[in-house]
Amino acid sequence: MKFKAEIDVMPLDALLDPQGKAVSNSMSNIGLPEISGVRIGRHIRLFIDAETKNEAEIKTDEACKKLLSNQIMESFSFTVQEA
Repeated sequence: MKFKAEIDVMPLDALLDPQGKAVSNSMSNIGLPEISGVRIGRHIRLFIDAETKNEAEIKTDEACKKLLSNQIMESFSFTVQEA
């Protein structure tokens, strides 16, 4: 079966996010002062060939831990569904 994983990788809350801070500070300049606390991360979509959804989730978790995120500085979350 083919599965699709949607992965979000974000900087840890305890760490500075200079890109997010720059965007957050610019919100008032474009007339949106009510928006603050912007954090910028990455969204990754990938496809997995697996026998079961559980197997696809295990493979996605492994890919995130080994390659797609730096667990010292980032957190990740994902969903897996049939493609």
